[in-house]
Amino acid sequence: MKIGLIIYGSLDLVTGGFIYDRLLVEYLRNRGDQVEVISLPWPTYRRGLLDNCSRAVRKRLEGLECDVLLQDELVHPSFFRLNRRLRRRLDCPIIALVYHLRGNEVHPPWRRGFYRWVEKQYLKTVDGYVCISRAIKGDVERLAGNRRPLLVAPGGGDRLPGNLAPEEIAARALAPGPLEIVFVANVIPRKELHTLLAALAALPRAGWRLTVAGSLAMDAPYVEDIHRQLEETGLTSKVHLADTLGSEALAALLARSHVLAVPSSYEAFGIVYLEGMSFGLPAIASTAGGAGEIIDHGVDGFLVTPGDVSALAGRLERLLLDRGLLLQMSLAARATFQRHPTWEESLRSIHQFIHSLKAQ
Repeated sequence: MKIGLIIYGSLDLVTGGFIYDRLLVEYLRNRGDQVEVISLPWPTYRRGLLDNCSRAVRKRLEGLECDVLLQDELVHPSFFRLNRRLRRRLDCPIIALVYHLRGNEVHPPWRRGFYRWVEKQYLKTVDGYVCISRAIKGDVERLAGNRRPLLVAPGGGDRLPGNLAPEEIAARALAPGPLEIVFVANVIPRKELHTLLAALAALPRAGWRLTVAGSLAMDAPYVEDIHRQLEETGLTSKVHLADTLGSEALAALLARSHVLAVPSSYEAFGIVYLEGMSFGLPAIASTAGGAGEIIDHGVDGFLVTPGDVSALAGRLERLLLDRGLLLQMSLAARATFQRHPTWEESLRSIHQFIHSLKAQ
């Protein structure tokens, strides 16, 4: 079957959504499907809206031939009207891959309302949805109704090489030394590194170290703010900004860490939490979004209200002071990962979903 996939930018970008896209393309090709990736330049939101009446964009899509057209939902600004034009030429279902909704981000009310309106128009132009979490499913159905086929296919946590045996997790948790905390996310405001640093500033300096693994190039002003915060709080020597890591280096970092903390203002799902759990790391995440579908609060991690510095500091301090609790939660995190669907299982369900829509 011929499948098209429309994205902004490059599949090489390291975000949860692009990891998902990349693994899906690889899986579909391995199953014998022909997949053509159509990569559009990443526009500003306003520029994306103008794509709907752009001859250049329409010309770029003129030669597209496919039995099913997939669209990463991030491209919604460019297609909330353009999809209707595509239907006149393409006799195939259009499926949105929904990993994140811009209208769920923290914005001024008027802007957030506008984003939701555009996404609502976009979601009504497609024939089906693949959603990364039940939380996103609910959001999609509130915006576009529940009359279209929809599949919830959560990301897996088994992408990275290596794993730790229970006895290795126990030895790591009980060994003397500081609590090794890891933040795995691109350094952008939504991931709330500034909130994590504020919480850590309230803890004993000798008790912890933080490693930040994620791009430092996506929001230069915010990264400057982070450097300024580190200097003002005297945490520069306690925090290592490691930038983006490859799979092997990231796996090695997770293997030697104790806890994963990414307290995002909103996280649609959070593949990184599962990847940390695969190495026995309790996860600290936000109550906003779908992280609660992974994390059992107080058992294998903690959920905190976005921006609540005091609560976040309290959760970290518990793990810092009680290595027995850290061990208990570390083993529970590993068990949660083992119960969760693998990438193979989720991608197989998408493959079947795509083929079923084409057969209709």
